[in-house]
Amino acid sequence: MDGRGDGRGGRPARGEHEPYYGLYIDQVPDRDGRNGGAGGGIVETLARQLEETSLFLSRIDEARASHRYAPGKWSIKQVVGHVVDVERVFATRGLVTARGDASPMPGLEQDQWVQAAGFDERTFASLVAEYRLVRASNVALFDSWTDEQSLRVGQASGCSFTARCWPWIIAGHELHHVRVLRERYL
Repeated sequence: MDGRGDGRGGRPARGEHEPYYGLYIDQVPDRDGRNGGAGGGIVETLARQLEETSLFLSRIDEARASHRYAPGKWSIKQVVGHVVDVERVFATRGLVTARGDASPMPGLEQDQWVQAAGFDERTFASLVAEYRLVRASNVALFDSWTDEQSLRVGQASGCSFTARCWPWIIAGHELHHVRVLRERYL
């Protein structure tokens, strides 16, 4: 990466985020290669995910992208659209915090967002292209942070978080949904 940072610092400590989000952070391989990781920092992990997930999604055709593994469950298109939307929200939370704005940020109701988004009316190729653009933008953002920016504290969903938590949460959230796609959809 060409910027200053790595979303800065190592894995966020438990006190830097709401405990629920530890479920996502804990899924991300360690920087030193433990837990199945290839090493590198969180920005490198996000860049690697961009390539790996793009390749995985490229193997899903348009017809299959409308598949739901059970009645009432999201389609593959909706899962990918959800990952994109949530990455945008989480990156915005990180950006607001890194810029020193401590204004409280609202939560989101994922089912309401997915229902309102109209992902099933879009082509799967357009969703994958959007994922790639959003992720590339966020890799550049997180790579630009200084140590000081990454340790700033903000408020989201009524809880305190350091800015550096958000790239980790994004990576873990994607890992979770890719695993669900592999296990339940394909």
